[in-house]
Amino acid sequence: MSQTGRQSLNTSNVLCVIMGGGQGTRLFPLTKDRAKPAVPLAGKYRLVDVPISNCINSGFRRIYILTQFNSTSLHRHISQSYKFDQFSSGFVEILAAQQTFADASWYEGTADAVRKNLVHFLNHDFDYLLILSGDQLYRMDFRSVVNQHRDSGAEITIATIPVGRNEAQSLGILQINEERRITRFVEKPKESATLDSLRLPQEWYPRLGIDGGRELFLASMGIYVFNREIIRALLDNTFTDFGKHILPQAIETRRVCSYVFQGYWEDIGTIRAFFEANLDVAAELPRFNFFDMSAPIFSRPRFLPGSKINGAHIDHAVVSDGCIINQARITQSIIGLRTLVGTGTELNRVVALGCDYYESQESIVVHERAGQPRIGIGSHCRIENAIIDKNARVGNDVKISPAGKPENFDHELYYIRDGIVVIPRNGMIPHGMVI
Repeated sequence: MSQTGRQSLNTSNVLCVIMGGGQGTRLFPLTKDRAKPAVPLAGKYRLVDVPISNCINSGFRRIYILTQFNSTSLHRHISQSYKFDQFSSGFVEILAAQQTFADASWYEGTADAVRKNLVHFLNHDFDYLLILSGDQLYRMDFRSVVNQHRDSGAEITIATIPVGRNEAQSLGILQINEERRITRFVEKPKESATLDSLRLPQEWYPRLGIDGGRELFLASMGIYVFNREIIRALLDNTFTDFGKHILPQAIETRRVCSYVFQGYWEDIGTIRAFFEANLDVAAELPRFNFFDMSAPIFSRPRFLPGSKINGAHIDHAVVSDGCIINQARITQSIIGLRTLVGTGTELNRVVALGCDYYESQESIVVHERAGQPRIGIGSHCRIENAIIDKNARVGNDVKISPAGKPENFDHELYYIRDGIVVIPRNGMIPHGMVI
């Protein structure tokens, strides 16, 4: 988009709402004690930092986050991370579900969450309401979306991404006409005939800016722009969800258009997706580039020392601030903030989410007397294909691998999800244990 086009949009006319998600059952046990947007990402960030940063980089500085489950750590992260000066009129504010005399129910879906806060939103001056998901990894200039929305005369715009046939079966697929107006919506189409009818015509690819000649379908990204009056009219009912109820009906009666996005986008909805997206950050050419300073990902500023490496062998890994790594071997892994790794330990395809604090000497002694390990990863361990959540204690001589085990399994000390071992937050794996 041209610089002129960007300047033509008054960014103060846009109000942003980030959906904090429900219980996040598919990301359990990472969501056992925290909301889905508060799940750590890439060593030092949280999932919610991505949509917030996209808003800030787009010049949109009025941002609400709607949440209701396990929101304590999310509240703390937001309050410590995003403070605009008092002259900018910007804010990042959490609206948690609450019971009132008028309504004793919790949020029952995405549309219901917006409806319950609509009076609050309408107290602001805005022309466009931008609704975003709190658990996706992507980089997008939302000015492009809102500009196309305005210029096309759309009442609603849905951001879409071209996907292949296999991916299409697990997403909401949209069909558009030559004006990019959406004419049909099918949730998770499985039948071949249905998919064939939804295929994007290849002769449209050049006009939509799509490269290549493979078969593609347009999937909803869960990113929506609504005109102010339209959102008020669409929520004047009892429907609870945008994707399932509101938008399929709106396509029949309203001008709903598609914004076609070209770029990396990952829905961090499952343990496997979370694990692979994190490991990809450690790749030589990651699909999502945290080093792109033209549109940085913001997070909480921390005052930690640089990491200390004592003779370790590290290959294709991300090591965050404040770590102490002794003579270990680390490959294809993410090492989160304040992680301690003992001598002789080997980590292969491990996502360590780090620690919230450095353990005191007194605490270390108390745990040693009880035969328990200190916080961090002990010495002479062999760990592969695992996620180690925050503040976990992994003892010496521990072996962790999902090889030969069920795809999903619950143990009192650990979980296996999607073929990945997960050590829960504040979990403890005794010295010498083999998983």
